Amino acid sequence: MKQLKPSEILDATIATAEVKAGGSFLRLFMLGIMAGMFIAMGGAAANMGSYFFALSPETAGIAKFVSGLIFPAGLMMVVLGGGELFTGNNLMFVGVLDKRISIGAMLRNWVIVYISNFVGSMIVVFIVVYGGQLTTGGGLLEQVTISIAAGKANIEFWPALLKGILCNVLVCIAVWMGTGADSTVGKIFGMFFPIWAFVTGGYEHCIANMYFVPAGILADGGATAGLTWANFWINNMIPVTIGNILGGSIFTGAIYYLAFKKGK
Repeated sequence: MKQLKPSEILDATIATAEVKAGGSFLRLFMLGIMAGMFIAMGGAAANMGSYFFALSPETAGIAKFVSGLIFPAGLMMVVLGGGELFTGNNLMFVGVLDKRISIGAMLRNWVIVYISNFVGSMIVVFIVVYGGQLTTGGGLLEQVTISIAAGKANIEFWPALLKGILCNVLVCIAVWMGTGADSTVGKIFGMFFPIWAFVTGGYEHCIANMYFVPAGILADGGATAGLTWANFWINNMIPVTIGNILGGSIFTGAIYYLAFKKGK
């Protein structure tokens, strides 16, 4: 096997879109739960590894840097272990552009996977919060978890959407590069650096936020103003999801499709 060229990666991505579009409800839902759990566990581990640095504004960048070293494990588990991740599946749009799958089949996949990703994330949220993990550091991890959640639940619409675009450009290029790699080690390195960049850059990922915000809401118990389920969905999930779709399907998938299919 050899490293795929970008045009070959596009062909492989279109073929993958066909498989994903034809997946049964049970298969998509179960693998969506697994992917949601993997991303949530990556988020929980990233918070654990970086919370000390997140306590001070002067070391906030270091916290993101350290989180970025840990969080890529989530995507690696999804891709190499098997999972259906909404943000990665935004690349299915190239299958629509190539007329290999219908818009309806793509949207069916996205809806099933999005919901099951949330179910998987919430499983990890309940285990982390009620399993006592947030008591680490005398409760400092809980303090940081709540602070992160409050910031995400109160973000403005356009910053959330724009950060969502950049996030999923990087997530989808990670999947793209992983697809093109000719070995497991190559796939790991191909995925690691873009995800490290997205976390360190402070961008917004709707599936990761299914862990970060609910964990803070449950830990907080209503004590922090603005940290509510309504704000989680309205202020964060809606704009970030729109941004992620644009970043993955248009700014990554469509551009590569136009370059390598139509731009020959």
